[in-house]
Parts: sequence; structure tokens; C-alpha cells
Amino acid sequence: MEKLHKYILLKKGKPPIVSNDSMTFEAPYLTPEYLRNADSATMCRVSQNSIIVENGDLILLWDGSNAGEVFYAKYGVLSSTMVKLIIVKPIDKTFLYYLLKNQEGGIKSATSGSGIPHVDKKLLGELEIPPFELHEQGNIARILSNVDDYIISINNLISKYQRLKTGLMQDLLTKGIDENGNIRSEKTHKFKDSPVGRIPIEWNIKRLDECSNVVISNVDKKYHASEIPVQLCNYMDVYSNEEISEKLSFMLASATRDEINKFSLKKGDVIITKDSETPDDIAIPAYVNADIDDLVCGYHLALIRPKPSFLIGEFLNKLLQMSFYKKYFGALATGSTRFGLSQGAIKNAAIVLPSIKEQERIIEVLSLQSKQIKEQKLRLNKYTRLKNGLMQDLLTGKVRVSPEVLVE
Repeated sequence: MEKLHKYILLKKGKPPIVSNDSMTFEAPYLTPEYLRNADSATMCRVSQNSIIVENGDLILLWDGSNAGEVFYAKYGVLSSTMVKLIIVKPIDKTFLYYLLKNQEGGIKSATSGSGIPHVDKKLLGELEIPPFELHEQGNIARILSNVDDYIISINNLISKYQRLKTGLMQDLLTKGIDENGNIRSEKTHKFKDSPVGRIPIEWNIKRLDECSNVVISNVDKKYHASEIPVQLCNYMDVYSNEEISEKLSFMLASATRDEINKFSLKKGDVIITKDSETPDDIAIPAYVNADIDDLVCGYHLALIRPKPSFLIGEFLNKLLQMSFYKKYFGALATGSTRFGLSQGAIKNAAIVLPSIKEQERIIEVLSLQSKQIKEQKLRLNKYTRLKNGLMQDLLTGKVRVSPEVLVE
């Protein structure tokens, strides 16, 4: 097989000249964040030394912690941490993109440099190019592009459903649903002032410790032979998941009998993170949706067990996701390098309390939205796995394709 260095030349970008002159010709300065659609473009002056790239050019992040990442370019000025791939021997550009994407992990893991890591140029140049004819390269590229387009459409649908859910949560958790199934409005229903803003006149306000039991866990991750083996629900389990379910893999730890009695988790519980590196990223909630054998709440977490006559755990979990509570807990978090919430700060939180029946109605509506999002995420996982499998099979020649092959 031929090597990549016979097919491409590399051209490195230059540092930007930030533009303060409205009359100067300028263009977007391409950063990884901008190319990942995570940030807006910074405009810079275009000089004689600038490396201009066009939409669809292939570029490679050359320096930094994520060196080796492959991008399709947007029009703009190439940054000093990137290289443009200039094709000098016939090869399908989209095929080359997927070939590099398939090798991206290996390129990243083999970066060199004692300070800032950078791509190993020799290793990159030695990557093998499978001996496919141009028409077969193009066919492989079309198949993978079709799957990618489908993945993008699913991601867009997930984003749409999440925006709808966010708006619906705002309405349901501040206005509620009346006995006729309609979202209340101040034009048609009576509202009143409260510590959390305007709420329906039928709703009550109580401190969290009046409508639930709150305890702070002190169970650490260590395993002691003298203690009882348990599964530990730790900080990242809560931080990364809206629900704690049997599908999660919990770490093995140990606890005393008193700790097990005090911190064992039950269906209907809500857990929040009580510590964080920043105050605006604290009190992240998760709902325990099943009784899981030997599962204990771990350190850096607060366990909230709603009192059934006042509060449903699923409702509380949604409520604590609201911006009001994020701001409330963020303002009460104390610390310098690491921030934490006291038990009092958590217990004194003002909780809005519709009737149990209305809480159930609200949960039912929001659950339908959550179900739609979960279904699309399952589809996303399915097609992501399909893409990974196709890349491995098609780009290595394990599976050969003809020009007639299409992906539905």
C-alpha cells in the first residue's frame, strides 16, 4: 500500500492579526471551537501571510491537547495550531476525510513534544492508503456521508425536542396544569407572589426539610474488609445522569451497618451534588427510578427523600433543574478553590408544592417529552455504531462495495 505522504502536503496556519479597522478586509479565524460549532468566529485581518481555507477543505489540529483531530474547514483564516491538507495525488477528498477520522485515535495517542503536544509528522505520513480505485473511494465516501447526514438529522431532532422540553418545563413548573388539563395563565387564573416568583394561588410553599428528609452522605469510595460490601452511587453517577437506574454500572465499596441504614437509596429518592469546582455547577439532581440492591449514596452528595403526602420525587427532580434553583444554590455555595453547600442551605430551599394530583399530571406530560428524547438518543447510538462498523469494514477493504450500493 502507498503512504499518505505521497498524497498530501501540509501547510501550517499563522497567528492572527485582530482587526480594529472596519475598512480592513477580514475573515473568520478558524479555531477548533468554531469548527465544532461550539463558539462564534473571531474576525481577523487577512494579510499576505494568512493561509486562507475554503469550505470543505481538510484541516488537521496540529498542536494542543486534542492534536490529531480532523475537520472539514469553513471559509476563513487557518489558525497557527492547524494545518491544511493539500492533495497532490488523485484521491477522493471525502474518502480521505473518513480515512483520517478512522485513524484519529491513533494519531492523537501518538502525539509528541515535551511541552505542547503536536502531531507526529512522520507517523502521519506513514499512514497507509488502501488500493481502491477512485470510483470505489467515492462510493465509500457517499455511503459514510449518507450515514453522517442521518446522524446529523437525529441530533437536530434531539436538540429540537430538548428545546421544546425546556420551554414546557418552564411553563409547567411555574404555572402548572389545571383540572381541565390546561396550562394556567394569569389572564384566566389567579396567581400570587412567592419567594420563587409568581405561582398559582392553589400552590403552597414549604422549606425542603418540611416536605422531605435531607441527609448528607459521608460514605467514601474505599473498601474496608471489616465493613459490608455495597454498590456506591457516586458523584459522577449523579452529575452525568438525570436518572439513577439499574442500567448504570456502580463501583464496589463498603459501608457500616449504620451508614447502610442511613444512606441506602430507594425508588423515589432524589440526589443532588453538594460540592463543585464552581458555584454555578452545583446541586445537580438525579432521580432514583428503581429499588436497586445494596445501593448506597456516596460522598459529596445529599440524599433527599420526599414525604409522600407533600412531594413526588420525579416532580422534585424536574423542579431542581429550574434556573431559579440553580441560582439559589449557586449563591449559597461557599469556598475558594472548591465550593460546597451546607445542610442548612439545602434544607431551607423554598419548594413549590402543587397538589399531588397536579404533580402527577405535570410528570406525565414531561415524561412523554423525555420518552421522545430517549427514543431519538437510542436511534443516535444505533447509527453511530453503524457508522463505526462501516468505517472499519469499508475503509480497510474487509467489505467491498459496488457503485450501485446506497444507504437508505
